[in-house]
Amino acid sequence: MHRLTRTGGTAELLRWLAGRAEGWAGLVGPDGTVLHAAARTAGAMVPDVAGLVAEGASALTERGVQAYSVDTGAYTALLFPLGVSSPGVGDPGAPVLAVVTPRPVAAGLATLLADVVLPLSLCLQAETLERKRRRVDLAESRGREAVLHLLMTGQLSIAQQVAGALRPRLSDPVRVCVVECSGGGRDEVARVCADADGGRSWIVRCPVYARHLILVMPAEAAVPEPGAVPPDETVAARVGDCVVGVSEPVPLADTATGYRQAFHALAVARELPTRHARFGVSPDSALVVGPAGHRWADELLNPLLTHVPRRAQDPGSQELLATAASWLAFSSHATEHLKVHRNTLAARLRLIGELLGLDLHRLADQAALDLALRVRSTPAPACTPEPAQSGSPASGTSASGTSASGTPASAASEAAGGLDAILVRPAVRDWADQQLAPVLGAEETLRTWVRCEGRIGPAAAELGISVPGARKRLTRLETVLQRSLLRPPSARYDLWLALRSRDLTAAA
Repeated sequence: MHRLTRTGGTAELLRWLAGRAEGWAGLVGPDGTVLHAAARTAGAMVPDVAGLVAEGASALTERGVQAYSVDTGAYTALLFPLGVSSPGVGDPGAPVLAVVTPRPVAAGLATLLADVVLPLSLCLQAETLERKRRRVDLAESRGREAVLHLLMTGQLSIAQQVAGALRPRLSDPVRVCVVECSGGGRDEVARVCADADGGRSWIVRCPVYARHLILVMPAEAAVPEPGAVPPDETVAARVGDCVVGVSEPVPLADTATGYRQAFHALAVARELPTRHARFGVSPDSALVVGPAGHRWADELLNPLLTHVPRRAQDPGSQELLATAASWLAFSSHATEHLKVHRNTLAARLRLIGELLGLDLHRLADQAALDLALRVRSTPAPACTPEPAQSGSPASGTSASGTSASGTPASAASEAAGGLDAILVRPAVRDWADQQLAPVLGAEETLRTWVRCEGRIGPAAAELGISVPGARKRLTRLETVLQRSLLRPPSARYDLWLALRSRDLTAAA
């Protein structure tokens, strides 16, 4: 009996009792509702078990006794309340153990049932507490996920209020760390992470990738005292099968950028024996566009920012902005991030495309929208100042309607076309050169992949190689560029912008 309590719980105890009674055993609520039940598979059974035990449970509750039996022509129902704390005192809301056995009742069965009441009660309480603990864990996990979502969408004040209740408080600035571990090992790795930094990091189970943990850690925690090992390196060393990518220090309001950086570092870390990498120093594209870039982004996004839904249940501008940012970051996985159906996501994306005049199936328009959203979330004073220029190429698309990299120019709105005037700024050209420097002179695979809208199949066909061969080339490029290409968040938007900037400069 005690062995079954430890190993099988309530279900195994009831199954064992049904076998010993050669009939039916179950837990019944005070109103006669069957909560758990088990029956012997062989032999005839009473036709109306539910009715019989309901009658007995009702009588047991009314009389307040510690045992009760109901006889029929061929069966006997024995009932014992589980909530008895002392003689004559019971919990009227506690479940009742009910056993239906053929007549005559086997010798010693009533004594056995009286003996099983205590372990069964303890087992039931333990299972109830475990269910409550899981609900609390789930609620906390969803709360932490919600805080991360608020940070990703720039809603800083609300995120700090919720985080203040859940603890630890959010630091500023921060580093974002992404830990990739084996399936089912996230809970253990989360404990290792909390132990490594003394519980100062905000640890979230990634809602998109089942093997990822996201840590938002104080920036100074990643630079410990001389001789000490940073927490992220400690995790990589202590967990043998995990891979760790870490961002640069970023303001808390720029957590989304930190996550992208950490994700790119993770792609590099997979190819390193240490299984750990930090994002290389590289300016974000949103920081080099200058005030003109901010004006362009405001103009492009204005129809979305001023959108008023026709019906109360339709998504508003903030919800559409969050949807666009999530889809650009996670592609089809945005349904898991946003907790919406794929049809809902598709409908929102259609509306966003219509409002902005963009074709979101095209990489060029995706890159423009991604840049505009990042620029909007970046404070204007942080941008590179606008230098005095003369003879800059005209804004809009090229006369041929096609970029020098072979990508058809967007026929979207004027604001989207004005992107070219931003991409020829000296600061943007320097940024583009820095992005493409690792592959200078060997850009064929990268250009082909970008020209094919970031799809491996068409790129492989155009290159004249197999799909696995193209995938291997792109994996090598991930290591060279220190950016993720094959899994979202991907660097393909930045690479399109960098190639477009270089092509415009060459054509000038």
